[in-house]
Amino acid sequence: MTKFNFTKVILLVAILISAITVNARNYINIWDNTSCNEVVTLTPYIADGEDNIAIIVCPGGSYFWLDKETEGHEVARWLNQHGVSAFVLEYRTAGVPAFITHYRIGSKGNKHPHMIQDLQRSIQLVRENSQKYNINPNKLGVMGFSAGGHLVLSSGVFYNTNFLSLHDIYPSVSLRPDFVVPIYPVVTFIDDCMHKRSRRGLMGDAKIKQEMCDSLSIEKKVHSSMPPIFLVNCKDDPIVKYKNSELLDSALTECGVPHVYIQYETGGHGFGMSEEKGTAECRVWKNNFLKWVKAICEDE
Repeated sequence: MTKFNFTKVILLVAILISAITVNARNYINIWDNTSCNEVVTLTPYIADGEDNIAIIVCPGGSYFWLDKETEGHEVARWLNQHGVSAFVLEYRTAGVPAFITHYRIGSKGNKHPHMIQDLQRSIQLVRENSQKYNINPNKLGVMGFSAGGHLVLSSGVFYNTNFLSLHDIYPSVSLRPDFVVPIYPVVTFIDDCMHKRSRRGLMGDAKIKQEMCDSLSIEKKVHSSMPPIFLVNCKDDPIVKYKNSELLDSALTECGVPHVYIQYETGGHGFGMSEEKGTAECRVWKNNFLKWVKAICEDE
């Protein structure tokens, strides 16, 4: 008899609750008028004013689904309240069927590099339309939570690799974000502290090669030309072990990448910019971030 898996049931309920969140705002399909036949939405939240800082927000969800509200639209609304424009990217994920059935063998299903393609395409479109959105194209950052943290870190590491060329897209604007904000991020796929579900979500169900794990472990790919980074996690995180961020901090320090690393004792995982989730200790991260980003953008 098959053992009943309560963990999967709880996860699926959470996914369904997130999926029924209605977003009535206007969004764009980033792959319109391209050879890519996917529908991937980017939802703008434009702050008042001119020459604004802008951030592309990437929710988490183990590369299987997205926490669209707490780590997406709620984040964008908070940023707007503080004069920062935001764009919520609902990048491709493996999906619930892949989580349940393990069907992604060979070329089937969403997996790397689909996710980084979506983020690079979003960076391209936001920069190309900076005047339309009243933003400064040289003050465009990326913020991601959990697996979304891994994705935004990837954009800061691999910006010289044009993953869009697979669709014959060769941007005239830079694909390098001006700053990167990983919050309780997945970092490694080779250390014992790895988040195995995110690895499977990103890489698929075929036998995963060591070379791919090495190539997508951020701490192994850090280089001195990366943009500034604001890194946050909690020591009591029950989902993504805190050592992920410590590995990243060490690599950034060794390569001389400008960064801030804040580790809280309490707060857990998945709190986003919520005023209720997490703990009072960790919820101050967003205010510290706001001071940091405005300071570095003034220095540009």
